This record gives sequence, structure tokens and C-alpha cells, in this order.
Amino acid sequence: MRHRHAPPGFARRPARQRGVVAIIVGLAIAVLLGFAGLALDGGRLYINKTELQNAADACALAASRELTCDPAVASCGTSHLEAAQAAGIAVAARNVNDFQRNTVAIAPADVRFHTELAPNEAYRSIAEGADPASRYVMCIARQEGLLPWFMQVLGLGAQTVGAHAVATLAPAQTNCGIPLAMCSQGPATASPPFGLVPGRWYDGRFDAGGGLTGNFNWIDFTPPAGGQSELAALLTGSGVCNMNVPNPVGQTGVLGNAAARAWNSRFGLYQSGPTNLNTAPPDRTGYAYTNVNWDAAAGNALGDFLSRRATGDNYGSTVQAGNTLTGLSISNAYNPTTTPAQHLASGADRRLVTAPIVNCGEWAGSNTVPIRAWACVLMLHPIGHPSDIVYMEYLGLSSDPASPCATSGSVGGPGSVGPLVPALVQ
Repeated sequence: MRHRHAPPGFARRPARQRGVVAIIVGLAIAVLLGFAGLALDGGRLYINKTELQNAADACALAASRELTCDPAVASCGTSHLEAAQAAGIAVAARNVNDFQRNTVAIAPADVRFHTELAPNEAYRSIAEGADPASRYVMCIARQEGLLPWFMQVLGLGAQTVGAHAVATLAPAQTNCGIPLAMCSQGPATASPPFGLVPGRWYDGRFDAGGGLTGNFNWIDFTPPAGGQSELAALLTGSGVCNMNVPNPVGQTGVLGNAAARAWNSRFGLYQSGPTNLNTAPPDRTGYAYTNVNWDAAAGNALGDFLSRRATGDNYGSTVQAGNTLTGLSISNAYNPTTTPAQHLASGADRRLVTAPIVNCGEWAGSNTVPIRAWACVLMLHPIGHPSDIVYMEYLGLSSDPASPCATSGSVGGPGSVGPLVPALVQ
């Protein structure tokens, strides 16, 4: 029998080396899966951080809108901070994270305030004794307990992702005004403040014939076009933006029921029709002020108004309850009133508004008059009928550092004179 012999130099492979390729392939697959898991889990954390950043930005912008107290003008109470905290938390809750699955919830302890931009360590929550005169607000959005999809096999546990944003109020580049003009008063009509006194109530009445009695007038931003439908659209919307001094404006004359309904939507009062909570958001409070439930001679309802915004107080549990409180005659067709919860959830900045200041006497010789400046005013109460006397509280020029007004105008540069608007600074 013949035997085969291996060629010279050829050694038989030892048995123990068999299967090495399979081991190498297995290890390579494990490494590749590890990298894939790291990429997927890392991407998930990055997306969550981006979503939380959106919530923090929204919170800071909404909260900074309420930081209007100027210690150089008056002592500051905590109502501004409470309103800021409530606004920030409510707006942040409209955001979602973890691939749009979970509502972002910012805790009161994570809404912090400071009088200066820096340092971050100096920011304090209300519970920690934040300065009531704070002009900056920081919101921190967190998501705890995010379990990795793949990296748990390598011992990686639950992760926490966070984001923060800081905002303040800065002068706007443009103005957004409601179609109502404050009339300059008395002998001091040529220059600011045009005879107007901050904290004072000014009244006006617009009857069916278009006659004006009082200190303000409904106006047409686009003379000679416009009319009641334009008034209603501006009142349910943001108003007219990109207006400058001295853009000429005209008189509208008549305030009709459609415009009155649009005005009342800012108080959370709606009748059946296209105007509702979603198409025309209310202010965060519908509580109204008249000379029946407030000292009109003393004015200065702003502080109480800001406190009620923090709790979402409505016009009344029913329209009749609100009428009893205020002495107004709002139709029961507005039932049901917006609830406090709806004011907090859907409300916006709708009653602290900017309005142009004009010399109403100049309309006697011209169809249009120039805008002299922009006023910050508080809409005090809803309108029952166009012939009602309507009261507004004048709060100063919208460009004043302590102005509580904000608009949808864009943040301007150092020379801007528009109303103060929320601006992200960190």
C-alpha cells in the first residue's frame, strides 16, 4: 500500500487553530453592533436635547415677557415673577420630546431669575428668593430616565438630557398695533408723553353714527381702504405690524358688532362662529375692570391684572356672574366663558397692547393724521354694545424701559425705539 506524503515544508494545521475566522467575525460583528448602538443611542440623546432646547427657548421667551418691573419707577412685587413662571411653564408644555412622544414639563424650580445676564450660578427660582426686580429669566428643560436602546448590554444605564435658555426684554425694530389711537391730551401735545399720564384710565364711546366721545378713536391703518372687517381681523390677529412713525392713519368712524366680538375674544368671550379659542386666543386672564369693581379715579389696575394672569382668572364662572361683578351687559350669547385652565393653556399676551398716539384734533382738517409715538395700554373690559363707554389704562410709551407691552415685532439694534419684546440672549 502506497502512502502519500506531504510536500516538503508543508505542515499540517494544528487542530486547535480551526474556527479562528469564526471567532474574528463574531468579534467584529459585536464591535460593529456596538458602534451602531452607540450611534443610535447617541442620536436619540441628541434629538432629545434639540427638542428640549426648543422647549427651553419657548419657556424663556414667554417668561421674559412678564419681567416688566423697573425698580427705578416703583417697587417690584413678586407678581411679575409668578406670572413669568406660569407663562414659561405653560408654553413649554406645548413642546414634546423623545421623538415627539412626551410632553415637556418644566418644574417651577427650573424657572430662575436674575437682575443681570451673568453668572448663571446667580439665577434663583421664586422659592429660592429670586429678586422681584429681575430682568433676565433662565428656563431649564430636563428629561430623566432615558434608557438606551442598545448600550444597556454594555452596562450603560438611564441617561439625563437637559437644555437651558436665557431671555430678556429688548426694544423692537417694528411695532404691531391694534386699530385704536390714543388722542394726545391737554397743552403738552407736541412732544412725549403728549399729555398722557401713566396709570390713568381714558375713556371713549363709539355710537352707531360713528360719533366719538372720549380720548381715543378707532382708526384705519390703510386709508382709505379698511372698515369693520379689517378692524375685526386685526383684533383677532396680531394687529398691524411694520408700522413706523409717522405713518399716516385715518378714521374708521363706526365700531360694529363684528369688531366688538373680536375685541371680546381677547377676554376669552366667544359667540358661535369662526372666532373661537383656537382661531383667536384670549389673554391669560379675562378678568375685567370697570368703575364698579375698581376705583377708576385711582386707575393703576396693572398690578392686579398681572397677578390674575398667573392664575388664569376668567371674566366669570358665567357671563352673568361677570356682569354682576363689573356692571357690564355682556350678552349671554357669549356663554360658556373660557375657564381658568383654558386661559392658562391657550392664553397669550392679548390685553397689554400697543396703540399709536395721534393728535385727534388734526382730523378736522385732514383725512389722515401722522402717528406721533406708540403707547402701551391695557384693555380693561369687554364691550357689550358699540355704544358702551370703553376704558383703557395708559401705561406709558411702549419704548419706555418699564413698558409691560410686547409685540410680534422683531428685536432691533441699539437704536431701536419699538416696544420691548422677548429676546433670547443665551
